[in-house]
Amino acid sequence: MGDASGSSSSTGRLVAIDVARCLALLGMMATHVLDASTADGDPTLSHELFSGRASALFAVLAGVSMALVSGRRTPVGGRDRLRVSAALAVRAVLVGAIGLWLGTLETGIAIILVYYAALFVLGLPFLGLSWRPLLALAVGWAVAAPVVSRLVVPELPPRQFESPQPDQLEHPGHLVAELLLTGYYPAVPWLTYLLLGLAIGRLDLRSSYVAARLAVGGLAVAVVATWVSGMLTASRFTDLELDDGRYGQVPTGPDDGWRWLLVVEPHSSQPFDLAQTAGSAAFVIGVCLLLVRWIGDLSTHAERAVQVVFGAGTMTLTLYTLHVVMRTDDVWPEEDPSTYRTHVLVVLAIGAVFAAVGWRGPLERAVGWLPERIRGVRGRASARA
Repeated sequence: MGDASGSSSSTGRLVAIDVARCLALLGMMATHVLDASTADGDPTLSHELFSGRASALFAVLAGVSMALVSGRRTPVGGRDRLRVSAALAVRAVLVGAIGLWLGTLETGIAIILVYYAALFVLGLPFLGLSWRPLLALAVGWAVAAPVVSRLVVPELPPRQFESPQPDQLEHPGHLVAELLLTGYYPAVPWLTYLLLGLAIGRLDLRSSYVAARLAVGGLAVAVVATWVSGMLTASRFTDLELDDGRYGQVPTGPDDGWRWLLVVEPHSSQPFDLAQTAGSAAFVIGVCLLLVRWIGDLSTHAERAVQVVFGAGTMTLTLYTLHVVMRTDDVWPEEDPSTYRTHVLVVLAIGAVFAAVGWRGPLERAVGWLPERIRGVRGRASARA
């Protein structure tokens, strides 16, 4: 979460990436506030659209951000790469610290930030690669990581918390196991999303051709993965107890076999789930790139309006944190789906004001201060992670 960079506008930002990040934030808020099922027990439309996909979009966008600060289409090397890696590592620690604090709040939300920080660290060895090997790695990782997880997870202690908390630092081995494999957003299989985001960030994001291929290709992958998974699980494995989501894991007992690798449920972190959520993320990014480019071609004022309306996408770390705090009983005692409108209005209004006056979010500024100096970057025109 936080700033992405690139440039298709006079502000030095890829506005479309901010729009995609804003949509991811609104989608995650929807999964936290709106009902997951109807009175009849069927999944709601919001659950069908956002569950598993919004958080995956955030992870893909994290990879895009890492690509943009590490050379964009041409990866940095030598000392520049070392500085970027050090800056991203420091940023990961700071974001993780915020996530640990949020995990202590009574919200009922599985906080993603510590897992997100772990993803940044896991992605550092891949900063020197171009888009082709990154895309190949993402595809291979989506298949291999769930298999490895299935072999390793039974040997690890079970997850204790939905969200990592500071007291888990007393047991670092257990914490690392949760962050990498047993937690709600296990970073090892989720590295698929980061690798895909790095590959996307290495492309020419100003190109309509690239944007169209992202949109069409992403949609095709998402549809095919969902269809194939549905055919396999419906025709052969009708005894699998499928539900609204797997909370980061699927059963690993000896009686379950390897059939769970075929499911496409939200947060199952299995190959078909990773494929359909990654494809959905690429689709959203591609559509945002196309729409913002089209709007910008119509009028620079219209593009500026989009930048302000979706300004929340420039400060998602701050606004995600605010959203979580708003879900605590002391701040927001009534947990009701109708409050979603207020959450949306609050984050959009704050984002619009900050974008209109050119301010960075307070947490973005605080978390970015030291990493920017490590990279030797100054000024508003700089690329930001």
